[in-house]
Amino acid sequence: MRPSAQMHPHGRGDNVGATMTSYIDVVFAPIDRDLALERVAGGNETEVYRSDDGRYVAKLKGELGGSLDAALAQAREMRAAADGFAACLGPSYAIPSHYVLARENSGRVQVLVLQPFLCDARALSALDYRALTPHERRHLGAHLLTIIRRAERLYRTTGSMPDLYGRTSSSHAERRRNRSLRNLPRRLWSFLVERTLLRSHNLMLTNDPARPVALVDYDFVRRGRLYKRVYFLVRRLLFYRDRVAIRLALGA
Repeated sequence: MRPSAQMHPHGRGDNVGATMTSYIDVVFAPIDRDLALERVAGGNETEVYRSDDGRYVAKLKGELGGSLDAALAQAREMRAAADGFAACLGPSYAIPSHYVLARENSGRVQVLVLQPFLCDARALSALDYRALTPHERRHLGAHLLTIIRRAERLYRTTGSMPDLYGRTSSSHAERRRNRSLRNLPRRLWSFLVERTLLRSHNLMLTNDPARPVALVDYDFVRRGRLYKRVYFLVRRLLFYRDRVAIRLALGA
């Protein structure tokens, strides 16, 4: 993708008037005529862009894609996992995901994931819990405990669960550094100690009474069976820690 620095016209708060970077690629043709979208976030594997009209986010995994057959198989696998996670959490905590195949500038066919952009939502990682009223804290805590119970129920049924935590990266280069072997101790410390559910990047607090908390990431673990068993076992153990943190911090 070719980056292009632009003044973003829809900035809010401290970002008003800041120079934002748009990425230009034909892969965005299904949702954007000028093929340029602003990068708004990034995770361990995913780059996230916002449509010009502010209605959607488009997600891409640069490591995936390839031939049409490969991308189609990946899209079906991703959609099946997302549908399962959304059904488990229910409409109060899930948002729709749509999957489109599009060819990027390099010629690779990519899976473009489209979701509604939650313009007024805040990631729990950016939330100032001190600014919430006691009622709001208890209300949020009750929702988080419900989400944990539903994720555990899905694991008992299917052996899988959604990633309720997530990680962020400010650029492609930072994501590569974060995934390097030299950063493994820091990643493990973050995974086991720092990233409680109260600091989730994947859960958003919204202003929608019908969907007070929304999961925005529906990726599944793409590793072998042994890795998954260990990974999800640790996740389930960490849920005990999270329950204690939620009750202490939010009074739920």
